[in-house]
Amino acid sequence: MHKRGFDGGGHDGVVEENMVFCVESFVGDPYGGEGVKLEEQILVTANGPVKLSSYVYEEQLL
Repeated sequence: MHKRGFDGGGHDGVVEENMVFCVESFVGDPYGGEGVKLEEQILVTANGPVKLSSYVYEEQLL
């Protein structure tokens, strides 16, 4: 949830083992047009987070 919407719609919760989180970011013009959205999938384990995403970023675009 976007930071601006948390007060009205956010909630307290508990992070537990075996939960999966999708962490997304969007980089682009806030008024529209082109941009890029990146997403990582993370599994919560007893030993810490494990990245599930297996794709690589395009080196020439970094």
